[in-house]
Amino acid sequence: MKAGMNRLACALGAAVLLCSSLPACVGPLLVGGAMLGGAIVATDRRTSGAQLDDEAIELRVSNQIHNNFGTRVRVNVTSYNRKVLLTGEVPNLQDRQRVEELVDAVENVNAVVNDLAVINSPSLLERSADTLITGRVKAALLDTKDLQSSAFKVVTERSTTYLMGRVTQRESDRAAEVVRSTSGVKKVVRVFDIISEQELARLQSSGANAQPAVLQPAVPAASSAN
Repeated sequence: MKAGMNRLACALGAAVLLCSSLPACVGPLLVGGAMLGGAIVATDRRTSGAQLDDEAIELRVSNQIHNNFGTRVRVNVTSYNRKVLLTGEVPNLQDRQRVEELVDAVENVNAVVNDLAVINSPSLLERSADTLITGRVKAALLDTKDLQSSAFKVVTERSTTYLMGRVTQRESDRAAEVVRSTSGVKKVVRVFDIISEQELARLQSSGANAQPAVLQPAVPAASSAN
């Protein structure tokens, strides 16, 4: 127990230090739905260690991409359960490969899903439309009574919506169906870790029986479905 708490504190400290080194890193640090800066209950199917690793991975990768490529590329980095999804745009195939290799070498990264496009970056209007689509998708998942919306991480690029999470095949198919029917979505890409119904039941049972985990404030391969 003590070792686990020490690991949590070390990982959190590393994430905070990394965040402070990034000019674009502002606002509270989020860990699995919990805001560090206000004690909020964390709800996530990942372990606390995986959640913290994902936060640190995103910060490290974003920092390295900025240092190596500057503004020549626009890469969005999303990590879930140590699997990294890369979306955005690069000017050529060489940069696309270089970005993937850089990410693959980052500590704790288990897999890289490279969906970077070799095209010009979208306009502000197009990026705003993607943000609206993501909001609609999250609302649709929240309204779906047979899905746990907090189990899904949603990313939208050029009207393609990416879904990440630890879900059963049933949940994967149902979520794809819901998202596919959401206004503005042209394509759905699933980047899931598939778990069994038994594993889901175990996670739900342990979550129901455990005391809420409160995080205290910190000291200053993808398959697609059309």
